[in-house]
Amino acid sequence: MVRFAHIADVHLGGWKQQPMQDLNFESFKSAINICLTSKLDFVLFAGDLFDSAYPSIEILKETFAQFKRLKDAGILCFIIAGSHDYSVSGKTFLDVLEKAGFCKNVYNAEEKENLIILNPTVYGNVAIYGYPGKKSGLEVQDLKRVRFNDSPGLFKIFMLHTTIDRVVGNLPIETVNPDRLPKADYYAMGHIHVLYNEKGFVYPGPLFPNNFKELEDLKQGTFVIVDTESPSKIQRIKLPTKQIEHFIIEVEDALTGTEKIIYELNKRNLKDKIVLLRIYGELKRGKTSDIKFPQIESFIKGKEAYFLLKNTHDLISQEQELEFNIPEKDSENIEGETIKKYSEENPSSFNKIINELMNVLSTEKQEGETSETFNNRIIQGAKKFFKP
Repeated sequence: MVRFAHIADVHLGGWKQQPMQDLNFESFKSAINICLTSKLDFVLFAGDLFDSAYPSIEILKETFAQFKRLKDAGILCFIIAGSHDYSVSGKTFLDVLEKAGFCKNVYNAEEKENLIILNPTVYGNVAIYGYPGKKSGLEVQDLKRVRFNDSPGLFKIFMLHTTIDRVVGNLPIETVNPDRLPKADYYAMGHIHVLYNEKGFVYPGPLFPNNFKELEDLKQGTFVIVDTESPSKIQRIKLPTKQIEHFIIEVEDALTGTEKIIYELNKRNLKDKIVLLRIYGELKRGKTSDIKFPQIESFIKGKEAYFLLKNTHDLISQEQELEFNIPEKDSENIEGETIKKYSEENPSSFNKIINELMNVLSTEKQEGETSETFNNRIIQGAKKFFKP
């Protein structure tokens, strides 16, 4: 029997806000702590350890320290690149981790008669194969040509960072038909941030939610622990960090919106919690800038919340005016003030649609969505604001 942890989509460095970046790393450290006390033989990292192929020095320093703990405990790490930490040049900081002796990149392939033959990394009675994720889902076409250099009698693990068609849902992305993949006993998947376990294909979920929507849906990070005697009976490990207080508030009157939001916030204990504030509705009076977000943020700070994340993408102003009343050091305020000044100096009917247009342009790219599909989605969303 062999016991191993399967971790994916850590995305270290992915959050721009430092408090959330700190929680991401806290979740990573908690996962390492659990691995160290769970009598594991090895750990699989199925892509996107980093959010970039070239993470910051501070992120690297802290990551290396955690991998050193695993190495000192004699726990091996096997890794593949994901769509975020993959580089077309083939050179990423995953190579530095490997050269430091902290992990082994299991991607080992050779081209043969238009096929991609994967060679295994063998650990005892386990053969580990791997194929990296690539930008814009380019690995999907490659995987149709993948075959194993066979390892008879061994328990086969195939590490992949891609999307199988069983989990795609309504996402407009390319997928892999799992029936066309080489046969393995366990498919250690990454890329799509969902919890999934069926017919040997396992997505463990992200090690920490990577955006507002994922915090709403998942609330915490997860990974799994597996043993080769019963790979279908995986142990799902939850990684709670901070509690989340989730608010969905409809606002129709911007002039009273601030008071309404604060009234709802005041009903709950926010101390040391992540506050998710989703504001929606069609404003029948006033404009978005009439909602005093600095006052709301100050109130939440006074309630000793850990951090506030707000989402106003579904808040529609009939006046179609973009003006954010946010502290001057905030980049959103700079953007708002610039547009306001431009609108005053250049009166035009175009100014009336700026707010909604900016909301469309700020739409997030979905995990696994190709750049072409994402661009087309943005273009179609923007087109409705322009008459032919």
